[in-house]
Parts: sequence; structure tokens; C-alpha cells
Amino acid sequence: MTTRVATFPLRLPISLKAALETISERDGTSMNQFLVVAAAEKIAAMHTEEFFLARRNRSDREAFRRILNRAGGEDSRPEDQL
Repeated sequence: MTTRVATFPLRLPISLKAALETISERDGTSMNQFLVVAAAEKIAAMHTEEFFLARRNRSDREAFRRILNRAGGEDSRPEDQL
């Protein structure tokens, strides 16, 4: 399987580039690999946020309250107490 890649010039302030060089060296990766992983992590975080927002928007608060307030179940156990 061949992975396709795109290249583009990236303009960074000198101080940010120096910090990236230091951190990527400490991480044992190239600056390119460090930035690729950082971008992937940011994208994953944003997708996760969108997922939970969509789930929240589909929620039924009344059904949630009915479940929480229903009779039955068992009392909390001693090991469940703080």
C-alpha cells in the first residue's frame, strides 16, 4: 500500500521553530513527524468533540431523569462510598 503525501511550505516564527526542534529531538522524531502527529492529535480531538456534541444534541433529558429516578435497584455498597 502506497501512502500519498502532500508537501507545502510552512512559515514559522523563529522562536516556534526552535521550540519544535528541541521538542522533536527530545521526542526522538523529526520535526516533520512531530508536526504530523500533532496535527493528527488535534484532528482526533476535534472529531471527538463533534461526536460528543452530536450525542448530546440527540439526548432525551426527560428519559434520562426517568431512569435516574426510577424505583428499584440496590443501595450503594460500603466500598462505593467516598
